[in-house]
Amino acid sequence: MTELVHQVFSQIRAIIANEEQVIGRRGILIPLKKAIIADGDVRNVVDIISSDPALAAHLLWRSTTAHAAGVANNSKNRSLKDALIRLGQVNIYRYAFSFYLKERLDELPEPYKKLVQGYWRLTESIAAAAVDSLKDINSQIDPDEVQTLALFSVFGQIIALTAFAYLNAESQKSIPLSVIKEIIDNQQQTLTLEAFDSLGLDEELKDEFMIAHNLRQTRNPNSAGLVLRRILSMRGLLLNPL
Repeated sequence: MTELVHQVFSQIRAIIANEEQVIGRRGILIPLKKAIIADGDVRNVVDIISSDPALAAHLLWRSTTAHAAGVANNSKNRSLKDALIRLGQVNIYRYAFSFYLKERLDELPEPYKKLVQGYWRLTESIAAAAVDSLKDINSQIDPDEVQTLALFSVFGQIIALTAFAYLNAESQKSIPLSVIKEIIDNQQQTLTLEAFDSLGLDEELKDEFMIAHNLRQTRNPNSAGLVLRRILSMRGLLLNPL
């Protein structure tokens, strides 16, 4: 690792540790997390999410698409409350987090916006394939758990590239893209796990991510990580190839 790469790597890690800088809009996520941790009345969660109609519509859409693909006999949610009850608290926060992360990515300047959006299309494709694969598996795996996990399949690359965009914007001299490519190629696992810890995501998501990337093993036949591992392996995306 050259001195420049080492310096940029350290700076990217510092940016990743700043939750507000990476995600941006926290007006919904902070009270949402508090409401979920408090494990109170679902109406509090409904009220918080309803304050952002775009997020509410997104959660309704996510819930419907996941279950439509993963379950043969699917019925649409009649209300946001129905959707949130079915999703469960953990999935609600994961979906909300990914929604605001995508919003933040859309604000990046070029060429980073195009690069990150390419990664995002990849995650959506992986998520669709993983949920669709549940049709062939006789299990009790929750399709929303599979979908939310899959949306973080290449989380490290997305976060690292986003942090690099912020760093380059503040730098007096442009840093070559080859530097971030080298960092992503060689430090993806470190950056990903640090991002999970720094950004307040649930420990189960991190554990299942490690199972999905063959960094940890499990005997749980209903592990969402094992479902995703098959998809990532077929696409040659495992951090630890089989």
